[in-house]
Amino acid sequence: MRYDATLNGDTLALDDPVGQSLSGGHAHLGRRLGRAATYLPEVATFSVVPPDAGETQWAELARLLGPGQFADMFSCPAVPPPDWEPVFVLEGRQMIWRGESRSGGDPAETGVVELGPDHVPEMLDLVARTRPGPFWPRTHELGTYLGVRDRGVLVAMAGERLRPPGWTEISAVCIAPEARGRGHAARLVDALAARVTARGERPFLHVAEANTRATALYERLGFTTRRSVTFRGFRTP
Repeated sequence: MRYDATLNGDTLALDDPVGQSLSGGHAHLGRRLGRAATYLPEVATFSVVPPDAGETQWAELARLLGPGQFADMFSCPAVPPPDWEPVFVLEGRQMIWRGESRSGGDPAETGVVELGPDHVPEMLDLVARTRPGPFWPRTHELGTYLGVRDRGVLVAMAGERLRPPGWTEISAVCIAPEARGRGHAARLVDALAARVTARGERPFLHVAEANTRATALYERLGFTTRRSVTFRGFRTP
């Protein structure tokens, strides 16, 4: 895996993207107890404790979530107590945009449209068909979501997710099986990158290590691997 060490100077917020988002731009979408934090239900399942978390911080997170609830710890390196049930482990990589200018193209030509609360049912339907990763009824509140329609039907989507200071994550890139191979993913990512950079921020994203096709696409679009990450999920006692 290629790793660009020269890109680390202004990327420290990306070491803890969930915690940085919940203490900043997404504070209104989260809950906090002591040093533990998590998103509101139906927005996201991402949770965070500090890297040096002890029994107190894990107990705080358990109180926030409730018994038997799912805690998506994203790339948090802290290890929970033994009575937390492991749910999944997924190897991935974090990629950041190199910094070239982005125009996003003319929406009238690219067919990219903005999605909002009224479109949630069809967004959830597309997610159920394509399984890009966690997406809930209020996930769209995390940022802007864009889509592509074919004869009125939503066939492609991508949006903004985590918001650590100075950065915006591009996520939920999903294409219906019958619409693949038409360049929709590239158009959506490009359009989102243009919006992010227009705000003076930089785009970043995460991808599963096994998804080599997506990684190759992101590299063609100007993203470079910053670091390897391990995503973990647990269930509270």
